[in-house]
Amino acid sequence: MSQSNFSRPGAIDLSSLRNAGAPAGPAGSAAPAGGGGAAGSYVLNVSEPTFQADVIERSLQVPVVVEFWSPRSEASNALGPVLARLSTEYAGKFLLARIDIDANPQLAQAVGVQTIPLVIAVLRGQVVPLFQGPVGEPEARQYFDQLLTVAVANGITGRADPVGPAAETSEDEEEPPPNPRYEKAENAVGAGDLDGAIAAYEELLKETPGDAEAKSGLARVQLVKRTQDVPAEVRTRAADNPTDVEAQLLVADVDLMGGHVDDAFNRLIATVQATSGDERNTVRLHLLELFEVVGADDDRVIKARRRLMSALF
Repeated sequence: MSQSNFSRPGAIDLSSLRNAGAPAGPAGSAAPAGGGGAAGSYVLNVSEPTFQADVIERSLQVPVVVEFWSPRSEASNALGPVLARLSTEYAGKFLLARIDIDANPQLAQAVGVQTIPLVIAVLRGQVVPLFQGPVGEPEARQYFDQLLTVAVANGITGRADPVGPAAETSEDEEEPPPNPRYEKAENAVGAGDLDGAIAAYEELLKETPGDAEAKSGLARVQLVKRTQDVPAEVRTRAADNPTDVEAQLLVADVDLMGGHVDDAFNRLIATVQATSGDERNTVRLHLLELFEVVGADDDRVIKARRRLMSALF
């Protein structure tokens, strides 16, 4: 069973592994076919000698998703191709680094791997836990979307160059090409221009108010912008006054950015119950915006919508 523990960077410092093993060889050792079938244009097989170059150094410019796996694990062999396909789909927004724990026990021990497959991300040398155990492609995509939101918030907006051949897909599994409609907004996000991205998404929504992808993109970028300079004392304010709407909204934003989705939703539903009139409506609309960030099909959103309806009526 998968387990999410998505948080902002800082859970584990990997600096002690900078010189692990022998001196690093050239970075960019593309994953060959096999190894769980997880070859791909943005997939690297990483070992202790190459960890510094392939993970730590690359994570300064682009998120590196690290999959700890074993060829003895059926779940690992099933998950590997899923992650490889997604790395190709995201076209360099993150790199996938695969670590065989049987061949690299020091790396597994340093991260505290207990169950495989285990998937983490590394941003600026710091670990962001993602999930453990097998997950489906839609669920993995949700984790990666959250990861990219956190990456932008931390100033990591680079895009990796391909390091190997594209992951194989069947005709039924082929992803459609990127929609040029969103290119302006996505390029602005990649450049760290949040205001430009917001303007581009708003322009798209003026043209097509029902565009779900533009709504979700706008909500994600606005969340990143709101959480850039949140004062540390806001959480104390929110704890001391359950009806301080501004504080509750900010803390919910920070929680969501940290991957604490249920905490964010629960806080705002409780605030809906504690307020009335315009303040209640402000909280309700903010919660609906956070639903857009997480995704309408997410089980947590579906459950929170039901609870919100109960709180309102």
